[in-house]
Amino acid sequence: MTRPGLLRFGALLALVAGGAMVSAQTLLPSTPPKGFGASITPAFEGWFDNADGTHTFMIGYFNRNTAAEVDVPLGPNNMFTPGTPDMGQPTHFLTGRRYGMFIYTVPKEFAKTQKLTWTLTVNGVTSKVPFYMSSDYNITPMRASEEGPRGYNVPPVLRFGTPGESFTGPIGTIAKAVSRMATVGVPMALDLTADDDAQYSSGANTPLNSAGSPVELVISKYRGPGNVTIADPRAKMTATKGGKPDQPFSGKAATTATFDEPGDYLLHVTANDYSGNGGGGAACCWTTALVKVSVKGDTPRMTGR
Repeated sequence: MTRPGLLRFGALLALVAGGAMVSAQTLLPSTPPKGFGASITPAFEGWFDNADGTHTFMIGYFNRNTAAEVDVPLGPNNMFTPGTPDMGQPTHFLTGRRYGMFIYTVPKEFAKTQKLTWTLTVNGVTSKVPFYMSSDYNITPMRASEEGPRGYNVPPVLRFGTPGESFTGPIGTIAKAVSRMATVGVPMALDLTADDDAQYSSGANTPLNSAGSPVELVISKYRGPGNVTIADPRAKMTATKGGKPDQPFSGKAATTATFDEPGDYLLHVTANDYSGNGGGGAACCWTTALVKVSVKGDTPRMTGR
């Protein structure tokens, strides 16, 4: 990573200032959050190269509505340009700053002068933020840039079930989503396990102020036609090994998701390590994954004569 961690939020502000387009009112970087009726701004976390020569943009957002999760369907109010308007972005937005919620990979031929732009229109405010391969925003989300006493911090390994499909790093995509089936009104079990090195990144080698669980989960709706109730959106990990800083950790957690309408849904899971939300500003080390859920209607009841 070539940018100090504390500049992550600054990256958002700088891009808003330089790239936001406004349709109904002036959008300023300092626009304060409020309970309802506020805007949502895309956030450029950074980009990185892949072994096959392709490049990946890591993208988040800032929802200024402190008391309202917001749905913005794909279309003119939620689209990318140029190319396909659907690049895997969310249509359901949680409150607050959400780091590295999705990625988009471009071919190796993608030039440093090329840009992708995410347009979001929420509550009458249109924000347009460009993504490009500026050297200032080259990041290493799969390994911290600062070395700790036991080496470099890396993201947790997240699994669905034991054993189960595994994910490492903030690179979850729709194409790699875990598939599940569910029925309207019937809680669907979500069983997760995680392994982690129990190290952390701060962006400045500062000490860990407080140590909660080595891996903390955030589970939420990402896309879908209806409401989703997550019984415990921050399902706590129960340690099966370790549990303190620098002790290799293994743990498990369980919750349920209940859907109120049939259709196709995506759930989003973030697994943060000790570094916390956004990797403590260091752009490393957390893991994301998506769960694709096909929800069918209620089972018809049999009636006798």
